Amino acid sequence: MVSKRIGKSTLSTPLQHEPTVAIESITADIEENGVRLRLTVVDTPGYGDFINNSDGWKPILDNIEARFDSYLEQENRVNRNKTVDNRIHACLYFIEPTGHSLKPVDLEFMRRLHTRVNLIPVIAKADTLTDDEVAQFKARILSDLAHHRIDIYQAPQYDQEDEETLAENEEIVRKIPFAVVGSDTVVATSDGRQARGRAYPWGTIEVDNEDHCDFVKLRQMLVRTHMEELKEHTNDVLYEQYRAEKLLAMGVAQDHSVFKEVNPAAKMAEERALHESKLAKMELEMKMVFQQKVNEKEAKLKQSEEELYARHREMKEALEKQRVELEDKKRRIEQGRPLTPEKQQQQQSTKKKGFLRA
Repeated sequence: MVSKRIGKSTLSTPLQHEPTVAIESITADIEENGVRLRLTVVDTPGYGDFINNSDGWKPILDNIEARFDSYLEQENRVNRNKTVDNRIHACLYFIEPTGHSLKPVDLEFMRRLHTRVNLIPVIAKADTLTDDEVAQFKARILSDLAHHRIDIYQAPQYDQEDEETLAENEEIVRKIPFAVVGSDTVVATSDGRQARGRAYPWGTIEVDNEDHCDFVKLRQMLVRTHMEELKEHTNDVLYEQYRAEKLLAMGVAQDHSVFKEVNPAAKMAEERALHESKLAKMELEMKMVFQQKVNEKEAKLKQSEEELYARHREMKEALEKQRVELEDKKRRIEQGRPLTPEKQQQQQSTKKKGFLRA
């Protein structure tokens, strides 16, 4: 969505793999990895082309909210078997490749719509900028959006995914805002291939070449990797916010404890978090019990060690005493003296008695 000079209608052609037959609303059946998908692209010709563009965003916002109202009406029906979801799940906002900051009309549009639709900023006609200019322009765009507190679509990150999927998602996130080149013309490349792109005197720009632009990553995000996430964010966040505002404006007070709609993915994540919390608590308790048993065992071992050391010390002292006694006996034997003082007194007493009898 932006000025028709940007080339958004041209870009929507390779996105559908079919020539554009209508300018306001184009519906096409595409196939991705064997899955057939009906894709509807709503174009906004003439946006930003007027002298006064102060309210240029209003018809677009009205269209988005009208689709929300239609879905809300279907939800309020008794029979919901034939609910048709025609809500807009993504808004590609095309930015002129000026290389400078965002224009006031761009900021105003995105500020008005970022709470109603998944905003995906796209740099149009990126072949008019060098690689360094594209990188600098992307940084300025993200800085302007953060400064004005404008939320763009943030692809969710899942820790349970495999490494290949995580790397692919991170690469897509790093490409935002996408710098794209649109073309509905098939040209010959330097190596003889036929590819959709643009031919210039200095070379050929290929739409589906990731070395030339980010169109492939944009298409992957829209119809392959993040299609369901876009729809879930529209339904669970943007639409629910609009629905709550609409019902409050009508004077309908909502009791969230009754007839509360449950998002299966959010419920699963909540149960997983609760289960992990319980496991962590059990693990902590087991560690505490284990540590207590280890401390008790260490205390017993220390007590046994002290008892063994005391017994060893007593035995050592007893052996030392016996050694001293044996050394003393040995010395007495070698000197011809009685082994003990008692025997010496006994011998002296015997000698004295014999002398008296004589």
